[in-house]
Amino acid sequence: MDLGLSERTALVTGSWRGTGRGIARVLAREGAHVLVHGFELEPARAVADALRAEGGRASAVAGDIRSADGADLVADAALEAAAGRVDVLVNNYGVAEGPGWLDGEDADWLDLYHKNVLSGVRLVRRLVPGMKERGFGRVIFISTVGSVRPAARMPHYYASKAALPTMTVSLAKELAHTGITVNTVSPGLVATDEVKQRFLRLGAERGWGDTWEEVESHAARAFLDNPTGRVGAPEDVGELIAFLAGERSWYINGVDLRIDGGAADCAR
Repeated sequence: MDLGLSERTALVTGSWRGTGRGIARVLAREGAHVLVHGFELEPARAVADALRAEGGRASAVAGDIRSADGADLVADAALEAAAGRVDVLVNNYGVAEGPGWLDGEDADWLDLYHKNVLSGVRLVRRLVPGMKERGFGRVIFISTVGSVRPAARMPHYYASKAALPTMTVSLAKELAHTGITVNTVSPGLVATDEVKQRFLRLGAERGWGDTWEEVESHAARAFLDNPTGRVGAPEDVGELIAFLAGERSWYINGVDLRIDGGAADCAR
């Protein structure tokens, strides 16, 4: 299926590692010119080089989107690298951290809001006007299935991520009749390199096995039980993002799409 991405440019924040890197890889494979973002240029450049080695089109941009000045740097670099147009904005960057309910301070809540909410808002303000002028755009926020199944730990994280689906509806209404769609994607547990290593260590301790193929089903059952019995890969999230980013997704707008193997709805 041709998703209509060959003439599009996509900025994926936080794509120098983890889920963002998987999203960038799929978008590049589908023909988009991918702008790989990192807080430092070299890690982003390494991912962009790898994507080009696989036959994709990719450029690296860097800047700290946790601040207004940093977001300006990223937006300017993205527009320069993409001949003045960014068609798809994937607000992937975010962090899962913070103390518990009774251990933190006001600053912990504000810090997570800057990282997980305002980092995306800043780029929306800077890049959406150009999308409106061209009559096409895709804005995609990355939340978490934990926004509807929050844990007691890290309340700052879950609260900040839960803001994104509401923002999605508001922005979709703001951009009605412009050719721009706005959606949220909420992954469950994702098998990033860091997650795999953690579960492989746990698997060795619990006797699950020594390889990811042996450990995966145990990890899924123990930490985010779902009917597939598997843990999604970063590229699995990327496949959904690529469809939403393309032309065929024009009738999907203002929604929060969970990609968790059915864990949220089918958990026992």
